[in-house]
Amino acid sequence: MKTLSIGIAGLGTVAQGVLMLLASNRALIEQRSGVSVNVVRVASRSAKPDVDLHGADFSTDVMDLLSDPRVDVIVELIGGETLAKELIVAALNNGKAVVTANKAVIALHGNELPRQRLRFEAAVAGAIPIIQAFQYGLVANQFSALSGIINGTCNYMLSAMESEGVDFDAILERAQALGYAEADPSFDVDGIDAAHKLTILMALAFGTDFEFDKVYVEGIRAITPKDISYATELGYRIKHLGILRSNADGIEARVHPTLVAQSELVAHVNGVLNAVQVVSDAAGKTLFSGPGAGGAATASAVVADIIATALHPEQTAGDSSSSRSIPIMPIEKISSAYYLRIPTRDEPGVFAEVTQILSSHNINLDAVIQKDSHAQGGSVDIVILTEDIQEAQMHEALAQLEALATVTAPVMRIRVAPQD
Repeated sequence: MKTLSIGIAGLGTVAQGVLMLLASNRALIEQRSGVSVNVVRVASRSAKPDVDLHGADFSTDVMDLLSDPRVDVIVELIGGETLAKELIVAALNNGKAVVTANKAVIALHGNELPRQRLRFEAAVAGAIPIIQAFQYGLVANQFSALSGIINGTCNYMLSAMESEGVDFDAILERAQALGYAEADPSFDVDGIDAAHKLTILMALAFGTDFEFDKVYVEGIRAITPKDISYATELGYRIKHLGILRSNADGIEARVHPTLVAQSELVAHVNGVLNAVQVVSDAAGKTLFSGPGAGGAATASAVVADIIATALHPEQTAGDSSSSRSIPIMPIEKISSAYYLRIPTRDEPGVFAEVTQILSSHNINLDAVIQKDSHAQGGSVDIVILTEDIQEAQMHEALAQLEALATVTAPVMRIRVAPQD
């Protein structure tokens, strides 16, 4: 039986979940892994006397974990960037292994961190073992594409907007009341959280550096129940996806609302669940789905990394020394099919004006919805599904459409998920 002594930095929801899981499932973990994990020290900026530390020492200085000779592995669960990064770097430089759930530190500073003895399964998609899938289950495969729902807040909100027909502001208020969204929800609803996770997945799947600044990011604030209804009529659902695709020009790395065909499995992943679909040469298309957040779910991934550290102490989550320089394509060069909702005056000849502009930019139509106005001289939405076209050409076409006197508001544009 191997014995591993750990120190936990932080005492929030995930840290409490780790303490509880290690205590309640100790016998099961030892039976399956042959590893006995002992929590010898917990450090947090504030004490929580009601939390059972199961005999571990406590201090209010997380740096105390570095000087405790009993600690083999530091489990960083304090969040944020500055202090967490300082702790991770100091621990690795002092020869201690680190397990972290900190997606921001890895995505933004991963290139600066020593990769040996550093594990971060819990930083991406909660309980879903996607990083270990890259390391073990799919290790023999070349990856060509990856896409997924990697932010539970956005998925919950879009699912509720679809099922109940409520607008963004109303469902955001409910998500905040339920604890799915923070008081300042921008990190989630503007796509930053998902982009951090996609940056990590890109580095591991394609062997690149961590290049967060090259990921295209778009959130869900502009999505309306009207768009969700039109998408349903066209045979799609709207999901907030992270998308990676490798082609001859480089890697597409983008996070944005996306129309997903109702025939796709990921279209039926609802609520706060996450899902990651991987396309590879030997295994084909594989889908991983499960809870993407929450104390217990994230704790499950943290404990898996702790055990992996005991069993494979020298293994890394990707070798930084072998990172490849692969171009990350700017969004303007990416080709996609598009959903367009064009608010127009209800006048003769408007549809012809719209289609003439699209045709002049070589944009072909795949499907059209045009509703009749219920008021004399009122407005009407022209909804168009296009075939694939380069983003730069679509930008030019939208500028011309919005310049028309008969177009009454900005055109809503949502990309369609690629068929991999």
